[in-house]
Amino acid sequence: MTDLSALSQVDPDRPNAARMYDYYLGGSHNFAADRAAAELAIAAAPWIRKATHDNRAFLSRAVRYCIGEGVDQFLDLGSGIPTVGNVHEVAQAMEPDARVAYVDNEPVTVASAQALLGGLANCTITAADVRDPDAVFNAPGVRDLLDLSRPVALLTIAVLHFVSDEEDPLALVADYRSRLVPGSIHVLSHGTSEFDPDIAAGTEGIYRNTANPVHMRSVAAITALLDGTELVEPGIVDASMWRADEGQIPPERRGLVVGVGRVN
Repeated sequence: MTDLSALSQVDPDRPNAARMYDYYLGGSHNFAADRAAAELAIAAAPWIRKATHDNRAFLSRAVRYCIGEGVDQFLDLGSGIPTVGNVHEVAQAMEPDARVAYVDNEPVTVASAQALLGGLANCTITAADVRDPDAVFNAPGVRDLLDLSRPVALLTIAVLHFVSDEEDPLALVADYRSRLVPGSIHVLSHGTSEFDPDIAAGTEGIYRNTANPVHMRSVAAITALLDGTELVEPGIVDASMWRADEGQIPPERRGLVVGVGRVN
C-alpha cells in the first residue's frame, strides 16, 4: 500500500538524487526542481548522462552474471524506480523464480515502485534508509522474501557515494556482508573524483544544494569498499567496461567505476 503520509511530506522544490537519476535515464518520475538541478550537473559534468546509462547497462550485466553463478536473490539498496531494464526484469528473464527486494527511502520512488511492482511475484519495495542495516533486514519486504541461508547478491549501485565518510561506508558494507552466507556477491558502482577532480568538485557542489549531498572518492577508496571479498575479473573499471562486448571503446571521461566481489 502506498504511504500517502510520506508522499505528503515530499518537497517538490528540493531536488532529490533519486529523481535526478530518473531524469538522466529519461524517466518521468521527477519534478521541475529535479530537472533543473540535473541540468546543472550535466553542464558541470557533460558525461554524467552517459555514465548513468552505462551504469544501468553494467547493472544488467552484473545481474546476469549473478544468475549465471547460481545467485538468484537480490537485495538492491537505494534502488531508485524499477523502470525498464531493472533488476527483476533482467533476473526473472533468466530465472523466473528469482527474488528481488528493492530498498529506497525516497517517497516518490517508493510509491512509484509500489505501483510498478503491484502483482509481480517475488518482488518487493521497502521504504528504509540503507544506512540502517537492522531496519533493512527486519523489514517484511526483505525478511519475508529473501532466504538468508542461501547466497544473496547485494547491490550497491550508485548509492554509497551518498554515504559520507563520517557515516563510515566501509563499516556499513561490512555489516551488510556479515549477514550474508559465503557465495553471496557484492555488486558496486560509485562516483570517483580521480580522473576529473575539478568536474567532480563542481558536481559535488551542485549536489550539496539537493537533499542528497554526494561524496566522490578515489579509486583506491572505492576498491576498499570491496575489501574482504574475492574481486571478480576484470576488477575495478569504468562502468562501461565491466565485461563489456569485445572491442568496446574505452571512455574519454570516467566518473563512475564499478566492481563485483564474491563473499567468502
